[in-house]
Amino acid sequence: MATSPGGSGGGGSLGVSSLNFPGFGFDSGLEIKTRSVEQTLLPLVSQITTLINHKDKTKRSDKTLQAIQRVGQAVNLAVGRFVTVGEAIANENWDLKEEINIACLEAKQAGETIAELTDVTSLNNAECDGQITIFTDKTGVIKAARLLLSSVTKVLLLADRIVIKQIITSRNKVLATMEQLESVGSFQEFVQIFSQFGNEMVEFAHLTGDRQNDLKDEKKKAEMAAARAVLEKCTMMLLTASKTCLRHPNCESARKNKGGVFHRMKLALEQVIEIVTDCRPNGENEISSISIYAGIKEFKMTIEALRENLYFQSKENLSTMLKFILEHTEDFTDSAYTSHEHRECILELSNQIKIELQHLVSVWMQAQSKKTKNIMEDLELAILKISQSINEFKRELHSAATLLATDLLKHHADHGILKALKITGVEGNLEALAEYACKLSEQKEQLIETCRLLRHISGTEPLEITCMHAEETFQVTGQQIISAAETLTLHPSSKIAKENLDVFCEAWESQISDMSTLLREINDVFEGKRGEKRAYLSLPKPVKNNTNLKPFKPTKLDSEVFATEGLKLASVLQGFSKQLKDDDKLLLLLEINKLIPLCQQLQLTAKAPIQNKIFTKVDKCILKTRFVLTTLTQLLPVCYKLMHKCKSENDCINSLQPWMESRWQTVTTKDNMDEKTVEAFGVRSLEHNIANLTFLESK
Repeated sequence: MATSPGGSGGGGSLGVSSLNFPGFGFDSGLEIKTRSVEQTLLPLVSQITTLINHKDKTKRSDKTLQAIQRVGQAVNLAVGRFVTVGEAIANENWDLKEEINIACLEAKQAGETIAELTDVTSLNNAECDGQITIFTDKTGVIKAARLLLSSVTKVLLLADRIVIKQIITSRNKVLATMEQLESVGSFQEFVQIFSQFGNEMVEFAHLTGDRQNDLKDEKKKAEMAAARAVLEKCTMMLLTASKTCLRHPNCESARKNKGGVFHRMKLALEQVIEIVTDCRPNGENEISSISIYAGIKEFKMTIEALRENLYFQSKENLSTMLKFILEHTEDFTDSAYTSHEHRECILELSNQIKIELQHLVSVWMQAQSKKTKNIMEDLELAILKISQSINEFKRELHSAATLLATDLLKHHADHGILKALKITGVEGNLEALAEYACKLSEQKEQLIETCRLLRHISGTEPLEITCMHAEETFQVTGQQIISAAETLTLHPSSKIAKENLDVFCEAWESQISDMSTLLREINDVFEGKRGEKRAYLSLPKPVKNNTNLKPFKPTKLDSEVFATEGLKLASVLQGFSKQLKDDDKLLLLLEINKLIPLCQQLQLTAKAPIQNKIFTKVDKCILKTRFVLTTLTQLLPVCYKLMHKCKSENDCINSLQPWMESRWQTVTTKDNMDEKTVEAFGVRSLEHNIANLTFLESK
């Protein structure tokens, strides 16, 4: 872990890895993974930065000189105290003692050097041509500062290795006790060993909880939370499953039930160690989660980067990215639980994006060969059009997954199958057990597939991890419930078998509740109500909405207002089309003719009586409004292009300008969508309706 103190350059930046501060870079090759190490370094970094960023001036007052000296002394004193603690830690940990002591010695020497070089009394106070220098050797201060930060960081990371060692030791104790519990033969022995196991699990929970909160990487933090959740829930399962197996030693389903709990806990313990040590057994690489959103994000960034650089990417890479996205979209289109409307819309948008990518590549290749103004405008339009289609595609996937999850959670809210399994077990009805076990398996498969779809649209890596954890939990717990129910059905009078089934059913119900929380968080991220970072799944921190849209009143949403404005826009554009040449006129009229029937259908749907089916009506309004918006995203770029073309023609420019000024302005009164708008369907009005649509979709 040794690092060089750095070169002796004359100027100012130090280098330290993973720390980013103004005017200061740390490049020691030591990766800082925990917040505690980073926060410990902050004050030292601040003081040293003050010294390094000092600029020589022609004159310095005594006050400035003394301030610099105080900073140097403060650094040295702080290092002295730090070294004392470091040496004490070294004495308690013999395996790391030598490394810690060497790093402490380097830090002490560097601190003393900084104090000497900033000592005013050691300077020659005689003025030479009216100038006083603060440092006799500024290069020496920079070199000492680099050595100091490098050595202090090494001490902190070595201390962090001690924490990791404590977690590993604690895990080993838990694992050893678990092996004793697995082979125990009597209740008395089991109670004695389980008491020890409980104490060891509490210690392990404290150590891993502190580590989870200290991790900087949000993905690893989520992985740690998932592993700890498994251990927490499985501890009670282990107790009842073991007791059941002791009471009914010849029962195969009881042994299977117990074995499943032990296996899952061992995997979770191993996962914790992989996270804290940042390494996997047999040198395996971490399998990165594959989500459609991640692919879309990369695809959009690549496309938008073409504005700045036409040559940094190949068309083959773009095609490969889109192929990856569409292949994983089959998880939605092939799912038996995706509605016909969503499936059709997803497939339609997929084909649309393929066509738009072909057009984009064609314009892009032209731009590479001749970079004219018109070509660059065409490229910009192509980028905007495919970006809009991708956003609509993403919105459709989100809607499909979240609506499926919402319906599924509502349908199984009463946990009727679990109640039936409990009754069946007490009655000892093996025939009914087979029936309800089959139903639970079907429910399990539905939940697993829903979790898989939610993972695709979760939007952040931590939420992806949580979706994967939920998927795995339903998979394992569903089978364990069936085993526990089988044991109770074979031994209907066994109180411990009944208690065991209750525990596994409670775990299932708990995961259903967690899934509801997960769904809310995914919607929050989609609507921009929270940032990337998360402290805990169930404790979201409120953050301000990032959108620039004005606040709106969702209760005032009126789809019929919306449709009317769409028809007014169509009328305005028909007037504009009369000023265009035949080919351009035909192109615009084709797009307008798509918009008019959609707006009329939306009007009819909005006017239709509710007849006690408000959710059906709302769903239809959302779907038809989405079709209108999709058409608008295709229509508006065409208008934009034709307006620019019309501007360049002398016979059209004078008539176009008044139209632009009068028709593309929106006047709304504050935030009330029921107030009258201007004649045209303006851009702001479109944004407002999109905002309301997004809100309505989340309900």
